[in-house]
Amino acid sequence: MQNVKKDRMFIFLAVMSIVTTMGFQVWRTLFNNFAVDVVGLGGNHIGVIQSVREVPGFLALLVVFVTLVIKEHRLSALSVAVLGIGISFTGIFPSYTGLIFTTLLMSFGFHYFETTNQSLTLQYFDKHTSPWVFGKMRSYSAASAIIIGLVLLLASSYFSYVVMFGILGGLIIIAGIWGMLQNPTRGDIVPQAKKMILRKRYSIYYFLTFMAGARRQIFVAFAVFLLVEKFQFSVKEITILFMLNNAINYFLSPLIGKAIIRFGEQKVLSVEYLSLIFVFIAYATVESKAIIAVLYILDHIFFNFSMGIRTFFQKVGDPDHMAPTMAVGFTINHLAAVVIPVLGGLAWIVDYRIPFIAGAIMSLISLIAVQYITRSIRKADLRHASLTG
Repeated sequence: MQNVKKDRMFIFLAVMSIVTTMGFQVWRTLFNNFAVDVVGLGGNHIGVIQSVREVPGFLALLVVFVTLVIKEHRLSALSVAVLGIGISFTGIFPSYTGLIFTTLLMSFGFHYFETTNQSLTLQYFDKHTSPWVFGKMRSYSAASAIIIGLVLLLASSYFSYVVMFGILGGLIIIAGIWGMLQNPTRGDIVPQAKKMILRKRYSIYYFLTFMAGARRQIFVAFAVFLLVEKFQFSVKEITILFMLNNAINYFLSPLIGKAIIRFGEQKVLSVEYLSLIFVFIAYATVESKAIIAVLYILDHIFFNFSMGIRTFFQKVGDPDHMAPTMAVGFTINHLAAVVIPVLGGLAWIVDYRIPFIAGAIMSLISLIAVQYITRSIRKADLRHASLTG
């Protein structure tokens, strides 16, 4: 894989992934304290802003049409610059409407980069290499999240929110501009379809993508809340857990990519969903603070297995469908962001265990669905052979 590291697209995506992770980590770390301490917002305002943050995820399918007027790698770099603009402006507009505007900007940058990042990876690296690339990118992201966490830990004692948002956002803008000046493309890449692509033969990919989004929402919305409300985890303890997660994922993510290459998506995703059944049941039943912390870490680890969903599509999708399908997939993934938190919140009022039991059931359904992956890949191989033979 040493030659891959020298590939211009690999270097481009690595730099963009690192600064994007740092940017989102800056926003996520500082936002809540800034919103409460400086702007004086309440929970209802935060809820609206977090909903606004998910809007660009729904609109990721528009990437297909944006690439009609701008090349995909330049859109990727432009998205990083927009992320930086949104972050740097956050401290300048300390109001409710100001935060809605800057959050929307930041989120468009983040989500559109993630969409183009996935698409470019599948286009430029073959099916024997892309799992390793995805794993390596997540490893770099984990390391950069730790670094920026330490930077913020030190900087918060000396600088105001305006300065921290401004300087760190400005550095991300510079990185985005650097990216726009690069040309990491190659001439041997299949041109991508510039239209919406929906195919019945991709239905397993669509379904697994939606279920992955639903599982992520249960983790984001309720797992951390469980740690804080029921087990009384402090901000410091949550921060330590977060840094520990990133340290572990720095080493494990490339190994997960290699496991997909060696054992295939069906086996790796089966391990993920079988394990998640027990993780979610444990969330609902465990009474030990130490065990719940271990579950939180395991949850993070298994989340990285989901890269297998995208590499599975690379094996069944037509070569010119990578970009439009990643955009559609990103939108499908975010459909759950509207439904799950609302329904789960109502269920939590009745009994906090219900969202986690639902997560276990969804994991079981996903486990059944992934058993069709190998058959789907074989059908795609036969289809490709008939078209080329």
